[in-house]
Amino acid sequence: MNFKQLHQQEQALLIANAWDVPSAQQAQELGFQAIGTSSAAIAASFGYEDGEAMAFSTLCFVVERITSQVSLPVTVDIEAGYSDDPLIVVEHIKQLAAFGVVGVNIEDTVVTNGQRSLVDVEVFSIKLAAIKRMLSDEKIEMFVNVRTDPFLLGKQDALTQTLARITCYEQAGADGIFIPCITEKADIESCAQSTSLPINVMCMPQLADFDTLADYGVKRISMGSFIFERGLNQHKACLAEVLSKKSFTPVFSI
Repeated sequence: MNFKQLHQQEQALLIANAWDVPSAQQAQELGFQAIGTSSAAIAASFGYEDGEAMAFSTLCFVVERITSQVSLPVTVDIEAGYSDDPLIVVEHIKQLAAFGVVGVNIEDTVVTNGQRSLVDVEVFSIKLAAIKRMLSDEKIEMFVNVRTDPFLLGKQDALTQTLARITCYEQAGADGIFIPCITEKADIESCAQSTSLPINVMCMPQLADFDTLADYGVKRISMGSFIFERGLNQHKACLAEVLSKKSFTPVFSI
């Protein structure tokens, strides 16, 4: 089953979001069907803020190491593509394809001076259509999952904006739609029913269980950087215990 077909299963495709080789290898050992990189987790591990603050070459270094050590399909979070120019974005995607990457996430927001904002829907749709056309011309098979951020940004009319953007992005050639921070049943069902594209949601504390999400029409579920952040918290808690107990007992306790 190829990566695109994994989005048409009865159960939603659960993506294990990785940030380095060990996290990707653990996902493979546990039987996940696919791995997605987390831009926020990778950036944080190198001391950068999310939002393309880290060089694309650094992302490529991490991706090459991951793809060389696992056999699962890998999709890569390229944020906004690291350029407004579709030609440059396609060159970036070609670099990833050379590592064996089968999918990318590209988002319709940009971060400027620490503030994330939506790109005009028509401007982004034109960019997306150009990217898809160039990939097709070069016969590069790549699942382009488009992340749209009205819910992430907490827009008052998030559902209305999201539905409008889904329609535009489907017409522009998107292969999937990723809606981070959407959690309500009615909102998810509205989005799923508005398109033939697979809908992707992200780990949130209010999110329903996976079987229920599949009933809502969800076809893909991501973890974002939350597993990475929990691991960091556990690491800090362990270090704090070592300091307080003046012993390495906490390191080896269950």
